[in-house]
Amino acid sequence: MNVLVIDVGGTHVKMLVTGKRQHLQFDSGPRMTPKDLAAGVKKTVIEAGWRYDAITMGCPGPVLHGRLISGPPNLGPGWVGFNFQRAFGCPVRIINDAAMQALGSYCGGNMLFLGLGTGLGSALIADSFVLPMELAHLPYKKGLTYEDFAGLRGLRRLGKKKWRLQVLEIVKQLRAATLAEDVVLGGGNSRLMKRLPPGVRVGDNANAFRGGFRLWKGKANRLFVR
Repeated sequence: MNVLVIDVGGTHVKMLVTGKRQHLQFDSGPRMTPKDLAAGVKKTVIEAGWRYDAITMGCPGPVLHGRLISGPPNLGPGWVGFNFQRAFGCPVRIINDAAMQALGSYCGGNMLFLGLGTGLGSALIADSFVLPMELAHLPYKKGLTYEDFAGLRGLRRLGKKKWRLQVLEIVKQLRAATLAEDVVLGGGNSRLMKRLPPGVRVGDNANAFRGGFRLWKGKANRLFVR
């Protein structure tokens, strides 16, 4: 079975299909609706000559039982209740984008994943069960949220040096709260981190695709709680 993995981000939509090594992408942005997404994916995939039988879609929003329960905060309207299976004409499994990359990064034990991108994605894998989390909008300090410090807004406001320090402090707090043995930093801005403490590593963003493929394998059904 050929699986197409779609990684929906606040600035780009990235795609990879079974058997290919190089992903394709197109721009997203705050006005992109699910109809725009479906049209862009189909256009890009058709032009590349890719064929697929099923889709995994990682979305930057809360997902419960395989469905978005609120719209992605950095994209356009219309996501909740949209029929992706009808739009793509094949089975579609939806997972939070941070949980998808966490699933692809997992090596065992209790692992906390934090996605440093446009926002702040989060997921915990505890004893082989993936638990999507919504930590980004919880209050952190000075009346601001975790995302306001660790996300793109924080990076632009604080500058790289102060932003790194804030990320490390957030990692310290959340690691203690979740008893994580392994902390993985993903997302596009994870590459800006330096001098990480023991037990904290920068993940490969390609692991998002790995997680998307895993979701259709028998083993993933044991790993992932939907």
